[in-house]
Amino acid sequence: MLAIMVASLRSIFRSPSAVVFGFAFPFVFILVFGFIGNNGGAQQFNIAIEKGADTTNELYAAFNHAPLIKILKFDDTNKIRNAFQKGNLAAIINIQKNPAGNPPYLFSMKSTTSNNNQWPQFKSLAESIINQLSNQHYKNRPVYAQFDFEPQRDISVIREYKTIDFILPGQLGFSLLASGVFGVAFMFFNLRNTLVLKRFFATPITRPYIILGEMLSRVLFQMLTAFVIILAGNLLFGFTLVHGAVTFINMLILSFIGLIVFMGFGFIVSGIAKNDSTIPPLANLITLPQFLIGGTFFSINVFPPWLRGIAQAMPLTHLNNALREVAFEGRGIWDVRSEIGILILWGIVIYFVAIKVFKWE
Repeated sequence: MLAIMVASLRSIFRSPSAVVFGFAFPFVFILVFGFIGNNGGAQQFNIAIEKGADTTNELYAAFNHAPLIKILKFDDTNKIRNAFQKGNLAAIINIQKNPAGNPPYLFSMKSTTSNNNQWPQFKSLAESIINQLSNQHYKNRPVYAQFDFEPQRDISVIREYKTIDFILPGQLGFSLLASGVFGVAFMFFNLRNTLVLKRFFATPITRPYIILGEMLSRVLFQMLTAFVIILAGNLLFGFTLVHGAVTFINMLILSFIGLIVFMGFGFIVSGIAKNDSTIPPLANLITLPQFLIGGTFFSINVFPPWLRGIAQAMPLTHLNNALREVAFEGRGIWDVRSEIGILILWGIVIYFVAIKVFKWE
């Protein structure tokens, strides 16, 4: 089994397609998005409204209809605070009627050090909205609302949510998916087509150890690429690992679980493929939808409800979510047990089908 593993591992490193799909392709995306950072395109600001704020006035309506501002709805203050600390909100705004009556409203904002990259821009945008509304009512006198743009900022949270914090887990998940599906499918199809699997039967090794030897080589290769991707993202672009080495290890554990599940797809493709030219279309039917709508480049929340439901059913979506929660939010493996549970359920179904369709000759 170990001899098979070593030989297979050598062949993987010598295969250009394995290196490209498993390492080079996702790493290029990480480099591109890492250099882009948060400076590309018009920035949209997510904000929340303080509980008890007055939302019946024109000022609130002006913020609600501003094209670059999105007001997020939360059920309770704890969820607002949680999103606020993670830097997912540019600010929390509060609008109250002025007891003195002049100006009519009092406007204030809260921010944290998590959103240092958004605070100056949002401050200018908010000021322009208030002044524009004031000019409409009071002829160039900004007195519609008295506002405070320099509140005491929360310095207890210093994490900044960067583009790389979203992109890297998605690209790592895609790397695992591509390697598990394409790598395993081509590997076992070629072994069967060249009668190598048949020749293995003449040796003392049993069938399970043949499979394990080939699987171990794929696992070692892909875990090595996962190690390099996470480490490079952290050292070159400041990818957030909240608890350092512990978070790093947890991400590798999740990568291992995801890879084992995705390799099952590869076994299925290798079993039903009639020739090597049918493997790419079959593999793409599995990988491409997950790559596009599985939360690789952007959150699935941007999709309409029907498409979001499809995305939430895909295993890559749950792996990406778990990787992001562990990396940036500092959660442990037990904290993402629901995501792992769904991956395991996928694994049970996939390997049940793989056993039925897998061919030795």
